[in-house]
Amino acid sequence: EEDEAELEELLSPSPLAPGPGAQRVAIVQPAVKWGPKKSPLTTAELQIAEAVALVDTLQNWTVLDKIIIPTKNPDKKFVFGKGNFQILTEKIKKLPHVTAVFLNVERVSSLTKKELEGAWGVKIFDRYTVVLHIFRCNARTKEAKLQIALAEIPLLRSNLKNEVSQQDQQRGGSRYIMGSGETFTETQNRVLKERELKIRNSLEKLRKKRSLLRTQRRKCEFPMVSVMGYTNCGKTTLIKALTGEAGLQPRDQLFATLDITAHAGHLPSHMAVIYVDTIGFLTDLPHNLVGSFSATLEEVAYSDLIVHVRDITHPETILQKETVLSVLRNLNLPSHLLDSMVEVHNKVDLTEGYKPTEENALAISALHGHGLEELKQEIEKKILTATGKKILTVNVNLAGPQLSWLYKEATVQDVEVMPDDGTARVKVVISSSAFGRYKNLFPNSKIFVS
Repeated sequence: EEDEAELEELLSPSPLAPGPGAQRVAIVQPAVKWGPKKSPLTTAELQIAEAVALVDTLQNWTVLDKIIIPTKNPDKKFVFGKGNFQILTEKIKKLPHVTAVFLNVERVSSLTKKELEGAWGVKIFDRYTVVLHIFRCNARTKEAKLQIALAEIPLLRSNLKNEVSQQDQQRGGSRYIMGSGETFTETQNRVLKERELKIRNSLEKLRKKRSLLRTQRRKCEFPMVSVMGYTNCGKTTLIKALTGEAGLQPRDQLFATLDITAHAGHLPSHMAVIYVDTIGFLTDLPHNLVGSFSATLEEVAYSDLIVHVRDITHPETILQKETVLSVLRNLNLPSHLLDSMVEVHNKVDLTEGYKPTEENALAISALHGHGLEELKQEIEKKILTATGKKILTVNVNLAGPQLSWLYKEATVQDVEVMPDDGTARVKVVISSSAFGRYKNLFPNSKIFVS
């Protein structure tokens, strides 16, 4: 009960949440024309289009205007040069009933945020705060909510710095809290540290519970396939197509999936497999945000196979691929998982006559079922290699213990009884170790490799 009460306290509404109210947003995209900050794989127009998609995900948020302004160095205090900053300020001031500016950069420092809010008289959001708010709106499980609470800690710390510097300016230095020997800053930092520790402890308990479930799943010997990709690439639609699970309702929006969900399906040999739906990725997601979801992504390391889904119709599909691969490399996954990964080019129904240029990539349409049989065969082939399983047909004597042994130690796919001689042909999926034991126990059994 104490644990539950503490958990409820940690999951209480965040002081950072923008609140349920509507926001009328101007999106500002700094366009880096040259230098190390310029990305070769995208353009300012494509970046602002993704920013619009992020805002459209949020209920009651409206895009009032999209403004692209050149800058040499987006890291400086006012982000833009003096002249461009003046032009931007005039544009924002003229917008009717604007309530916020979404500056489409990874993070805005607390000092820059304070200066911009002072200059423009509206709230300032960056990618970190907007994505965090989307996560907050989409979180369903305790684990996802805790991970969001953890991702908020750096923002609370930066807000605290801001608050303290304002107080220092107003009253000429910080004061001790009545007789405690602690300054206001020290007290608040201690509270934040304690909160972070409690969240991490709660997440660790949930991680242990998931580890137990994983062990039970391993005992059942269900192979696990993690389906990964850039946000809104069609992962959930693909899993629905592969499993036929009617309850899955894919949504055409960014970050529709925040929690790991597992779905059972069958491969061409009738082998049961678990497909795992994972959180989507996004470019320029701050490290803290990815880090707080590492507990969820940890599940991927225990997969037998990764399927990387790409939206091949997206103009930034190459950048999206690089983003996903970069995150996967940073997760320190076993090298065999990265080497055996299946790359899937989705939404080919929207591109006439599409042929993948990458070697071994499979072209599919999850929505219309195109290429799914080839994909299932490829998944089966890779799963058999990864798990060391074999698909065999064996002749068994129905009067003996062979059939019950196979039911216990392998996955029986099909039994064809031969009533004339009291035997049966049994199709099984069996691990190498179990197959070795079978041959030792029943040396006279006929075996046919499928």
